[in-house]
Amino acid sequence: MESNLLGDRLDDILRSVFSDAGGELVVVNPTRDGLESLIDVAAATDDLPAVRVLVEERTLKDVMDDFIVASNAAVLIEDGILEFRTVEDGPENALLVTEDRVVAIVDAGTQVAGLVSDEAEFVSAANERYESDWAAAEEYSLRTPSIERVRETLSEDIGADAEADFTNILASLETARGDGDGLDEVTISLLVAAKNEALLYDISKWGEDIGIASKATFSRTKTKLEDKGLLDTEKVPIDVGRPRLRLKLGDERLQGADNGELASAAQSLLA
Repeated sequence: MESNLLGDRLDDILRSVFSDAGGELVVVNPTRDGLESLIDVAAATDDLPAVRVLVEERTLKDVMDDFIVASNAAVLIEDGILEFRTVEDGPENALLVTEDRVVAIVDAGTQVAGLVSDEAEFVSAANERYESDWAAAEEYSLRTPSIERVRETLSEDIGADAEADFTNILASLETARGDGDGLDEVTISLLVAAKNEALLYDISKWGEDIGIASKATFSRTKTKLEDKGLLDTEKVPIDVGRPRLRLKLGDERLQGADNGELASAAQSLLA
């Protein structure tokens, strides 16, 4: 009988399972925190198995509302490592299923245990069960672009300084939801554009082209930030058509702030 796994955090259990999962790992019914941990650990781990996740749709959508998590998940999906399918009801405990063992996750608050069974008949039955559930589950298509694509195209379309600012602002945040717990990806993009005095047309076209949000969403968010004093604009004449708007940081607390301070000040102004 293989020993049970014990760690201070779920991350510890996941690293252990990743290291000897073989060719494939099926993750069944992770919690919201568990799914976030799975993506965080997978994004920082080399030589991963293929990871298939069966998860309740409401849990998956809630987690993917965080741009930081979703854009990292998109990298794993593009690399052919991660795949999601949704189910209505999963088992009571989250499970990690490989070809030779089943690990039930039990969170005791201060510690997390992985209760392991490697009994051949049971493991075989579990693999058959969840292979069947996977075949019957709904496919889930993640619309968030990968963070790698975001950084690459932002550097190309707006500039290397803008990409560095975007990356550093994200690094200063724990979440990017825009629900009071963090700035969302559209707000961050506009703040970065304003810091670098880019055109609203350019940043909104970039955002729409890569799938962050529509030009209309960028425009509405710009208006909200302008009304709250975070952004200013100035008209830039063009040869044909209406002048375009150059974005600038508005409130003096944002001007000259480094990226961590910029994010913190922006959240305070939006609260």
